[in-house]
Amino acid sequence: MPDTDVFMTRKKLLPLFALLAGLSAACASIPSQEMSDARQAVQAAQEADAGTLAPEQFSEAQKLLEEARGALSLGNYSEARASALRAKEAAIRAREQALDAQTK
Repeated sequence: MPDTDVFMTRKKLLPLFALLAGLSAACASIPSQEMSDARQAVQAAQEADAGTLAPEQFSEAQKLLEEARGALSLGNYSEARASALRAKEAAIRAREQALDAQTK
């Protein structure tokens, strides 16, 4: 009977291990989409003249994008992902500020 208990325990734990393996693989993947989104957001902010009209936000977006690139080149994908997401948010704010300044 003890062999049956071990088999049942393993059978119950297998899906959990598969889930954990999948989650860790997702966390370790290259943040290609996040990097692309951040680059596009910074480009859109630049095209809206955010460097002149919202210099602090635009500078922050550029700095964060550079941090993301550095982390990516070192293989630190979770840091690269986080910096890229923050860069995108800062670039969106910079673009919005620049567009608001243009309408005034």
